Parts: sequence; C-alpha cells; structure tokens
Amino acid sequence: MTERPNLRDRRRQETRVDISWAAVRLTVERGLSNVTIEDIAREAGVSPRTVNNYFSSKAEAIVARHQDRARGIADHLRARPASEPLWTALREASLMQLDTDRGTSPGGGNDPQWTAGVQVMIAEPALAGEFLKANVAAEEALAEAIAERLGADVHDLRVQLIATTAGGVLRAVIQEWLRTAPSADLTAIVHRAFDTLAEVLP
Repeated sequence: MTERPNLRDRRRQETRVDISWAAVRLTVERGLSNVTIEDIAREAGVSPRTVNNYFSSKAEAIVARHQDRARGIADHLRARPASEPLWTALREASLMQLDTDRGTSPGGGNDPQWTAGVQVMIAEPALAGEFLKANVAAEEALAEAIAERLGADVHDLRVQLIATTAGGVLRAVIQEWLRTAPSADLTAIVHRAFDTLAEVLP
C-alpha cells in the first residue's frame, strides 16, 4: 500500500495541477503559440519562477495532465483487492481515475475543461513530442504498479507487455471518444475497450 502524502506534498501537487490547468485553459482560449510562461503564472496565481520550478516548458505543463492520469490509475490499481483479476483491476482503476479527471461522479457528464484539455493534447502538433514522452512516463508508472501486484520485477517482459497494452487501451479510448464526439459516454467506451481486449487476450 502506498503512503498517504503529507500536507507539504499535497500542496505541491495542488500547485502543479493548478499550473497545468492554467496552461491548458490559456492554450484552449488563445492557441499554444500565443501563451507565455508569464501568462500561465498569472493565470495560476504564482510567479514565473514557480512555473519553471515545476515544468521545463509550457508543453510539459499541458501534457502533465496525461502523466498524472496514469499515475492516478497506478495508485488506484495498488488499492484494488489482491484477489481481483488483473485486467478487471486495471479496468476499474481506469474508470475511477477517468471520473476523477472529469470532476464527475461515476456515470456523470464530462467536465468541459477536461474535454477541451484532452482535445488540445491530441490535436496540437507542437505538443506531439512532449505527448510521446508523457506516454513513456505513463507506461512506466503503470508498469511499477503492475509489477508490485504480480510480485515481479518491473523489467519483466510480461509486466512491460501488460503496461504497454494497458497504455494503448487508454489511448484508444480517448481517440474513440473524441472521434464519436465529446458528448459520448466515456465510461461505456472504457468498458467496450476492455471487453474487446478480453476477446483477444485471455
């Protein structure tokens, strides 16, 4: 079981999230090229130095939402019952984190800010490189949680394959959701994705 973060760590994480959302909001409103670090700092209510202490660039600040999503799924996976089948645990952990991201209760509607942020991360060409780096970090976070659950080494081939597959499922879910319109039921797409995976991976 992971240790609960202390107050200082929670405040740092809250500041990180605030800066990231500020970068997302401004990019949605103005376009990435029209947003500066100073703008992000002003929007988040911090200094430019603080922004630079958390992120090396505005692109990194934006895609931090994706990395945090994967870390959240990993944390939820660690909290799932040990007797639960791995793919069931991954499905439930993914659903819990996606609902957290959307700022809704299970089965609720999508938060417009979350929707716009996802669209920016997917559609903005200048974010492509940073998004690829975030995908790698996301799969590493998943691999660590999966390894702990299986009692295996994080570099074990089986662990790496499961983490890569789970990461791919989540990316496919987001792509399908955006393709079918942001009003689509994301929870239903998650279930459909894992059901489809179960057909080919026992």
